Amino acid sequence: MPRESNGPLMVFDAPSLLFRAFYALPDTIRAPDDGAAVNALLGSVNIVLFELERYGPRAVVACFGPDAAPYRTELYPAYHADRPEVPEGLAWQFAQAPAFYEAFGWTVAYDAAVEADDLLGSYAAAEQAAGGRALILTGDRDMYQCAGEHARVLYVKTGSKDGAELVDAAEVRRRYGVGPELVPDFIALRGDPSDGLPGAKGVGEKTAAQLLGDFGSLEGVIEASAKVTGPIRPRVATAIRESAHDLRAFREIATLRSVEVALPPDGPLDSARAAAAARELGMNRLAERVEGLVRA
Repeated sequence: MPRESNGPLMVFDAPSLLFRAFYALPDTIRAPDDGAAVNALLGSVNIVLFELERYGPRAVVACFGPDAAPYRTELYPAYHADRPEVPEGLAWQFAQAPAFYEAFGWTVAYDAAVEADDLLGSYAAAEQAAGGRALILTGDRDMYQCAGEHARVLYVKTGSKDGAELVDAAEVRRRYGVGPELVPDFIALRGDPSDGLPGAKGVGEKTAAQLLGDFGSLEGVIEASAKVTGPIRPRVATAIRESAHDLRAFREIATLRSVEVALPPDGPLDSARAAAAARELGMNRLAERVEGLVRA
């Protein structure tokens, strides 16, 4: 039975939201004391608050992690290799973000062995195991693999003014042609340029979905590709056979790794601390917003 609670647990991808806000808002938004840019801090918090107002979560967790988990780069050294360095103005905000988020009463989680995505999935799984519901706020579609009966992905789209898109298992199937459980297999075949994963040569979204629909999994696709007169087009079958080792590594990279996490207790927005932290950085309108949320 569902736990007695004020709402779902909301977990958010802190690096993803900070990057999006940094590039979406002007860096002329600065702190009054030292003039440091605070656009990423302001924008990321506003994204979370918008969803907090919509869904009334029982608690909020900000998940951080290294850009590339060691085990993923061991599997495929080119993973994240082409990503640019974090801009200087954003690096400072990354350092300030944990304390800033904690001022709102939100839990901050970090694990050097895994990425933020892995923590998001771990918290969502733990909340469901405890009888609760989870909302995963992120701009990374890899998290679609977590969508299920008691977990939803809040997908943040660039430029959207209507908030994040609510993605459930049915929506994953509509978009990808496969269920959440096959998202890592789908990513392995199709590839993911943002992560540096090339996928199988000549295999796009439609072909990946069709192959998985026909053969049930990446392993089923690889097995079918080994047949000389098999059902897969010869050129595609050859590409899959020749890259089978890498494709298995891509699937493991795309699959979230579960770690043990401690679920936070129910906790309301700490409006007093949040407003004080916002005003210290010159975010007076944000301070008024959080104070207004409590009064409402």
